[in-house]
Amino acid sequence: MAGGDGEQRGAPGGPARVALKKEIGLVSACAIIIGNIIGSGIFISPKGVLEHTGSVGLALIIWVLGGGIAALGSLCYAELGVTIPKSGGDYSYVTEIFGGLAGFLLLWSAVLIMYPTSLAVIALTFSNYVLQPVFPNCIPPYNASRILSMVCLLLLTWVNGSSVRWATRIQDIFTAGKLLALALIITVGFIQIFKGNYEELTPSNAFNFWMTPSVGHLALAFLQGSFAFSGWNFLNYVTEELVDPRRNLPRAIFISIPLVTFVYTFTNIAYFTAMSPQELLSSNAVAVTFGEKLLGYFSWVMPVSVALSTFGGINGYLFTSSRLCFSGAREGHLPSLLAMIHVEHCTPIPALLVCCLATLIIMLVGDTYTLINYVSFINYLCYGVTIIGLIVLRWKKPKIFRPIKVNLLIPATYLAFWAFLLIFSLYSEPVVCGVGLIIILTGVPVFFLGVYWRNKPKCVNRLIESMTCWGQKLCFVVYPQGGVAEEDDLPSARSQQPRSETATRK
Repeated sequence: MAGGDGEQRGAPGGPARVALKKEIGLVSACAIIIGNIIGSGIFISPKGVLEHTGSVGLALIIWVLGGGIAALGSLCYAELGVTIPKSGGDYSYVTEIFGGLAGFLLLWSAVLIMYPTSLAVIALTFSNYVLQPVFPNCIPPYNASRILSMVCLLLLTWVNGSSVRWATRIQDIFTAGKLLALALIITVGFIQIFKGNYEELTPSNAFNFWMTPSVGHLALAFLQGSFAFSGWNFLNYVTEELVDPRRNLPRAIFISIPLVTFVYTFTNIAYFTAMSPQELLSSNAVAVTFGEKLLGYFSWVMPVSVALSTFGGINGYLFTSSRLCFSGAREGHLPSLLAMIHVEHCTPIPALLVCCLATLIIMLVGDTYTLINYVSFINYLCYGVTIIGLIVLRWKKPKIFRPIKVNLLIPATYLAFWAFLLIFSLYSEPVVCGVGLIIILTGVPVFFLGVYWRNKPKCVNRLIESMTCWGQKLCFVVYPQGGVAEEDDLPSARSQQPRSETATRK
């Protein structure tokens, strides 16, 4: 049975039980939040925020407010995370509060579009910056970029499948590396300020608008800044692997979100000590332009830093998105094979392989960046529905034990911001938002055919049983909370049953 990283549980004399192991301490929890937030966003979004605000001063205000909104959302998720202490984040909370269909639609859009697309974009950003020194005077070749992205993704999938400890150590190391890189940018920025190079930051220049931003422009600026803050809720996806979640979940949030907000704001201040707004807007790689202007022979540090940052981001997204698939399968909303974990490593290998495969397909499809618009809309829709769930849960179960209980003004303020973004997104880009809604609604017939329809024909049940059998053999996996599944003891109709019948062994 399980050894190495494994964790065995069971009654004396009974079968051994295998479960996800609690190996994520406070430091690793902070690394997961910071590592998932700080990816490619801080090197891409400054241009978009500045473009829509029309001034340096308003752009900096947007960055601070973006951190504040992320903090409000995180506090709401902290209450939900310790009240419903299950891995799966938004999906688990929405399923618990609103029922199976709502949870499945969130899961469907996340597995189909949100996380594979985000992973693909981060992986392609990684490969472009790694290849930039090899192709200094042109854009890296399409095939070279795709191949390197796939190699990186496959490597990290193998690491995450081999050991939770390896995956969290990679997250710790690369999070420290990216913070050091951003600390270098901030330090150089302060040196510039001490030298008197802060003309663009003086109030008269900072609020010198070259255009008057409309409410729609401000909404788009918030979306650009919020893209850089996305990932603040990812620790909730691995709650069951967190040591003492009732203490460490809120602590990790209170440490990580203010730190990221500080880093983002002062990184942007540093950019403006070296570049005018026009130079920043004309740059396709802000950090690289900053390095070329101020670091001289050490300008190579910037593309290397971006590569390290995105490598850690890929690892974090793989780690958390695979747990979402795992949680969905455990609830009976995905094939039961995805709710199985490796008998020795205690890692959800089938779920990891599905996340990897979906990302590879998105990479091969081509125009990944167009999908970002759909992802942003779907992402914020999910955030809002989840936080509405917090208010509904207060009403439905007022006496449930809540180790953390936030003031209702916090979710109300977040939802006001959320409604502002969605309304003006629908007004500004109705086609993009419409397609996003269609993607979500395609999950309705899938839910009724795959999950709600219990009495499936025997041929369908035999097919599910056969696929589960072969999956177990190939991945050497077992059910969580259960013994090793034998070939004649596999789920048939049970593969689409609720958690009570799926997650435990006979």
